[in-house]
Amino acid sequence: MPISVLYVNPAVMDAPAVGQIQSALQLSPVPAKTPDIVYEAVSAAADPVQQGKEILYLTRNRGAFVRDCPGTRNYTCCGYRILHVGTYCSMDCSYCILQTYFHPPVMQFFVNHDDLFSELKAVFQEHQISRIGTGEFTDSLMWDRWTNLSPKLISRFSGQNRAVLELKTKTAHVNRLKDLDHRKKTVLAWSLNTDRVIHSEERRTAAIDARLDAAARCAEWGYPLGFHFDPMVLYKGCETDYRNLVNRLFNRIPPHQIAWISMGSFRFPPSLLPVVEHRFPASNIIYGEFVRGLDGKMRYFKPLRIRLYRRVVNEIRRRAPEVLIYFCMEDDEVWHQTMGFTPSDRGGLNAMLDGSAVTHCGLDAALLK
Repeated sequence: MPISVLYVNPAVMDAPAVGQIQSALQLSPVPAKTPDIVYEAVSAAADPVQQGKEILYLTRNRGAFVRDCPGTRNYTCCGYRILHVGTYCSMDCSYCILQTYFHPPVMQFFVNHDDLFSELKAVFQEHQISRIGTGEFTDSLMWDRWTNLSPKLISRFSGQNRAVLELKTKTAHVNRLKDLDHRKKTVLAWSLNTDRVIHSEERRTAAIDARLDAAARCAEWGYPLGFHFDPMVLYKGCETDYRNLVNRLFNRIPPHQIAWISMGSFRFPPSLLPVVEHRFPASNIIYGEFVRGLDGKMRYFKPLRIRLYRRVVNEIRRRAPEVLIYFCMEDDEVWHQTMGFTPSDRGGLNAMLDGSAVTHCGLDAALLK
């Protein structure tokens, strides 16, 4: 859906990004001194979740731009760090936790980029490897329709060797990324799912062929790539569909350019159930064999998860035996029964991913712990 209203905090009206976005959207800005004005406009709608996707608020990030991924102590976390450039998304996935995470959900873009780059400068001086991504609270490349933030970030990351940027997306917006001197310090990553899941659960996202086409273009431009099979959804025939998806991926993408592949099954907080029932009445995604996990989220019964993971891992290994595969938020039992090892057997998941970042992105190997 197109943006229908552009709210701007008057304190940032002169920020360069504001004029660029206003010109791209061809909308006159509506002043909003406090976010309450925007929240009220969203909350008053019959469907605040949808309304939040049609209103954009440009403002200042008053908190930290660089944050640690919250994770949970009950499942293995990858040590990711979040670059908090904005919130929410104009696409519409039934399973999206952001529908209940923000109250109400408001699409914001933070334009105080001087503060952002100041924080990144400090990160680049740390004596450690950092894997940083913008895709935790929004889609990384969605904003490239209206801004030049991705090229600016890629340029800043290219000049150092202690951190790698991951831009994760369900779009095909890669035109701005061509001919950039990225020096492999940016991983372009795509969320992948089967045609059935994309068609039924991921409204207004790019089709799988469009995502793979975009990834292939980025491979030609020399970027290291990442892929995330997440959330994997159980349905009749899903094992065959996901194995076919693996082969579609490797028919297009050279394995040596893939820094990592993650996998995770559909999980959700109970608060999401009524939202999906209301907004996606034709969806069956919430009616599976779920149990409450240690983090309070509903998860597929563990043996069902392991069965699907095994099938897909085996297919990936058949096509690309050297590619790093990891799980997003699973426990040691799942790792061992699926992979044959646990992260601690190989120094921990952080070390596994940091090692891949050194190999594929040219980070400083002396920083490996």
